[in-house]
Amino acid sequence: MNRNLRWFEAVADCEQRGEPYVLVTVVGVTGSVPREPSSKMVITGEYTWDTIGGGHLEYLVTARAREQLAASRFETVMEHFPLGASLGQCCGGSVSVLLEGQPGSDARLVVFGAGHVAQALMTVMGQLPWQVTLVDSRAEVFPADLAPNIEAVHTDDPVGDAPALCRGRHVLILTHNHQLDYDLCRALLDAGDAASVGLIGSQTKADRFRQRLTHRGYSDAQIASIRCPVGRSNVPGKRPMEVAVSITAELLSFGTASTTRGPRRGVSWPQLRDLMKQGEMPAAQTSQSAVETK
Repeated sequence: MNRNLRWFEAVADCEQRGEPYVLVTVVGVTGSVPREPSSKMVITGEYTWDTIGGGHLEYLVTARAREQLAASRFETVMEHFPLGASLGQCCGGSVSVLLEGQPGSDARLVVFGAGHVAQALMTVMGQLPWQVTLVDSRAEVFPADLAPNIEAVHTDDPVGDAPALCRGRHVLILTHNHQLDYDLCRALLDAGDAASVGLIGSQTKADRFRQRLTHRGYSDAQIASIRCPVGRSNVPGKRPMEVAVSITAELLSFGTASTTRGPRRGVSWPQLRDLMKQGEMPAAQTSQSAVETK
């Protein structure tokens, strides 16, 4: 985790890694204040980037943001803070702060095999809000530069590790070895708790695997849960990147609903205007609000 990012770099990083965050913006000030309007910071459940002035004001804003994140309230709210003795700051002004909660993503994908198709796929998935685990027994085949949302896992026992790695996750089997593909299929069918399983290969391979799995006693429903050939049939081409695009399109076609933890909401100008009006409280009410936030 890079702690030295500026706020806009932190937004891009959180979006790429699928991590929920709150974007904080100073939208209005009166009197003497630590930072000017449009100052921003980014807050996650564990880290913060940039600053709106530090001190008790930033402490309270961070606490409010983390309350939103902990409750999965991905909403836009306005908070008004007078910088008096009740906040432990003696600037004497006041600050209105907009907190915009963004839900991030909980979409997870495990890819077995780091060959040509998988490497092309990583180029695409590195630009999407999915958390990807790339698994291979060959350390030398992993790409040198992987996006922050992709983790390389080198293991000498991918079949044995598969159940724990794949629980509740979408899975793609793209290895260089048909027997390994088959063993992974059996391990995942036995576990029975992957979100989905896709297997690269031709229709001939699919038919062959179906026969072998039937012979081993797996039901038609279990065998049908493995998508083979994997990818969208209406996306042609056999080049690694063409296959990767086809696979990505398929993942997005059934994974869109599960890629975010909640609806992504912006704030319209009428909503912002109403929020700003709500922040324009009489002095007595403002003072009481500040006391209640201690």
